[in-house]
Amino acid sequence: MVYALFCAIWQFYPFPIDKFERQPANPIVTDRHGQRMLSIVNVDGQWRQPVPLSEISPWLIQATLAAEDARFYQHTGVDFQALLRAAAQNAMHQSVVSGASTVTMQLCRQLERPPRTLRAKLWQILRAWQLEKLRSKDQILAAYLNLASYGGNVQGAEAAARWFFDKSAKDLSLGEAALLAGLPQSPNRFRPDRQMEQARTRRQFVLRRMAEQGMISTSAAEQAGLEPIPLPAPRKSTAAPHAAFHALRSSSQGTRTTIDLTVQQRVEKIVRAHQRILPQGSDIAVCVVDIASGDIVTWIGSADPNDPRDGQVDGVLAKRSPGSALKPFLYAAAFQTHRLAPESLIYDGAIERSGWTPENFDHTYSGDVSTADALRRSLNVPAILVTEQTGLARCLGTLRSVGITLPNDAEQRGGLAIAVGGIEVSLLDLVTGYATLGRQGMYRRSRLIADEPTKSQRVLDPDVCHAINDILSTRHRRPNGWESLPESDLPWCVWKTGTSSGRRDAWAVGHNGRFAIGVWAGRFSGTGHVDFVGGEAAEPLLAELFLMPEFRVNQHPVPATPWKVERPFSFPKPDTGLLRITSPTSKDVFLSRSGPAVIHPTLNASGSARWFLNGRLVSENSIPRLELQPGRYELRCISEQGQAAAVEFAVRGWE
Repeated sequence: MVYALFCAIWQFYPFPIDKFERQPANPIVTDRHGQRMLSIVNVDGQWRQPVPLSEISPWLIQATLAAEDARFYQHTGVDFQALLRAAAQNAMHQSVVSGASTVTMQLCRQLERPPRTLRAKLWQILRAWQLEKLRSKDQILAAYLNLASYGGNVQGAEAAARWFFDKSAKDLSLGEAALLAGLPQSPNRFRPDRQMEQARTRRQFVLRRMAEQGMISTSAAEQAGLEPIPLPAPRKSTAAPHAAFHALRSSSQGTRTTIDLTVQQRVEKIVRAHQRILPQGSDIAVCVVDIASGDIVTWIGSADPNDPRDGQVDGVLAKRSPGSALKPFLYAAAFQTHRLAPESLIYDGAIERSGWTPENFDHTYSGDVSTADALRRSLNVPAILVTEQTGLARCLGTLRSVGITLPNDAEQRGGLAIAVGGIEVSLLDLVTGYATLGRQGMYRRSRLIADEPTKSQRVLDPDVCHAINDILSTRHRRPNGWESLPESDLPWCVWKTGTSSGRRDAWAVGHNGRFAIGVWAGRFSGTGHVDFVGGEAAEPLLAELFLMPEFRVNQHPVPATPWKVERPFSFPKPDTGLLRITSPTSKDVFLSRSGPAVIHPTLNASGSARWFLNGRLVSENSIPRLELQPGRYELRCISEQGQAAAVEFAVRGWE
């Protein structure tokens, strides 16, 4: 009769073990070595991380059986010997002092959560028999250890080990395993963070049971009982949070990333130290890519991710004006035509393009300069002329081919100003581009997800990359911060800096053949500062990173071999009679002490002109007298002949 009923239940009542086995684990993001970066609760609010029995410490398995079901491998789901013992003890004491639920029966109760009645108990017995027919002993034990409650919303041995000891369940000591094994009977009553003494007493009971069952020696039980009971490990803030959350958006079930947390944390320490010497409110972003694989090994979106405002911004992905950091790729586009070579001469002088009169950073001109010198010195006018001769479409195509994402209307939005940073790009894309130079022209998309497939594609000629790398390498100069290094101890690297208009963004990006590294410094609010210059705010940090043992390269490549230019570009001599505002200049900063700063602009030409301040007309004919409060200003004038000139300057309050 009982057997017939059992068969009917098995046939017509599916067991919910299947539903449990399909429950998703908590999404977890790890670094390349499996070290946890981020974990979040599941959709049902539980901390759960199912693992196979082989990933659980044998101590925890034995301790659980000793505490809950010593004859687990002998019975068929119901331990009648334990039932008789419990019935006798309860009758003797006239109260419930002992239970007889097996691990299988407890698992059934956890899966169905029936009321505590005699009828429900009988149903649980039948379900236990059914489960023993459906699953092996090891499968049942694994399910129990993954489903048991260890207090609050902590479910399963792996989640409990992470929560209480900040380690995996496979790494638990005997004392730690005994402590966890005692929790499922009454998780809230034995939690060590709430009931320390009760937890200690419960652990002693579990250890004593293990010794009585011959699982451990008495001395081992005594020694494990002396282990201190730590409070639950504090929940660590997310490691590499910007990378972790970006990876989670790409893979909602969790994933293994390419980040190396050990290296990441060392870089973070250097970044925090560098941030302290920058102006107040400054932030820093850093990205490091392994050139051979394209793996992103370091991703720092903000120097202080815990900042409630700026810490939420990811500087690795934010689009910013790169200043001169794009110039190497524009010269590479020109070199690809073989109509320009590093030794080719370009005239550096004043030019005008549709009312735009670009200047070099130091407001001076050098006349005839070599292409290599123009790139090393980051001269604006030669870069614009090279872009113009090469063709804007070809230059934009080169930028895109090396991995720099540009908007579809980049040609209309940026024009020739792209040569001086007139289009926004991300730090990640810039680093990807410099990694392409480090691969001698082979593009490979930078990846954050470890198992994401990648492939390489040639986009630049090796001799072109070799030439660009040689021009910008330490063979010709030293980065800011390496002045004290002896020549014999000088590492090798290639780098370029950039400063956006208004000194809002400072960049330094480069590679050393093994790693491509990019640094951005500035304010996420976009507020400029006189100190936000690539060579001063970002380059010293880049130089320090290239000195790290994890990134350093000492071997210097051989110099680049020049190529023959058959049809050289024809660079017209710029017009030297252009209208120019001689005072103030774009590098001027005026102080306002007890009132507005008074500024008298001057021109390099006579005659009437219209003057505009921040786009507003301030004078029709005469040179205006400006009384200005602290802030940033653009002063523009247009002559009667239609020539235009403009400068940007700042007024600061007296501190």
